[in-house]
Amino acid sequence: MSIKQILDNNEKWVADRKAADPDFFNRLANGQKPKYLFIGCSDSRVPASAITGTGPGEMFVHRNIANMVVHTDFNMLSVLQYAVEVLGVEDILVVGHYGCGGVAAAAANKQYGLIDNWLTNIRDVIRVHEREFLRIKNEDERLRRLVELNVIEQVRNLAKTNIIQNARKTSKPPRLHGLVYDIKEGLLRDLQVNDEIGDLDHIYGTEAMKHAEEVFEDQPGFNPQADKGKRVSESEIIAAGKKEHKPSLQKTS
Repeated sequence: MSIKQILDNNEKWVADRKAADPDFFNRLANGQKPKYLFIGCSDSRVPASAITGTGPGEMFVHRNIANMVVHTDFNMLSVLQYAVEVLGVEDILVVGHYGCGGVAAAAANKQYGLIDNWLTNIRDVIRVHEREFLRIKNEDERLRRLVELNVIEQVRNLAKTNIIQNARKTSKPPRLHGLVYDIKEGLLRDLQVNDEIGDLDHIYGTEAMKHAEEVFEDQPGFNPQADKGKRVSESEIIAAGKKEHKPSLQKTS
């Protein structure tokens, strides 16, 4: 398909939309209020809106190789924070799919280049579930199960983020879901993932600002009560430090 065909298809889509609903684009231009955040794979066979039956303005979407929730991925975290704290999405869907090339590559004993660093996150899933993974002798079934395990772990990774932890202290936190799409059947399957960190709360559970205040409370120039949690300038800190450690002028005997 050429770029001209793409543009022609776009014009036809616009004409069809306007014919069905003359005010459609005016409403979209006024803003978005999606109910869902879709975190899926970049695979071209898994179109988020098409497989969920949602239209423009109904679903916020983030996609990457193998639908990962990586805590150092500021792209994903920015999307998550905006979706939760600004758009107020009600449901977050982590959607994997059988036949995922990223999952298959992670399970193979090969190097592929730059992407190897990303695939390490999936290999960590194998490490956590190694006993179950290795017990499956059929390779196709083993990879299908790894797709499911990967979705489960990514939902749990969502629950570990401070964005979701803070949202769960509000009256309407988003619900987390782990789904798998079967390309051969076109159907989505709900894995019924338990997204509670439960017994690991003592490790992953956090309280906003408290730790930061504890870290800074002994530093010169920082007073959470007086300054309402705001640090003073660097020059003021340096000056305060010099004052605090000023040597005594008393004569020694």
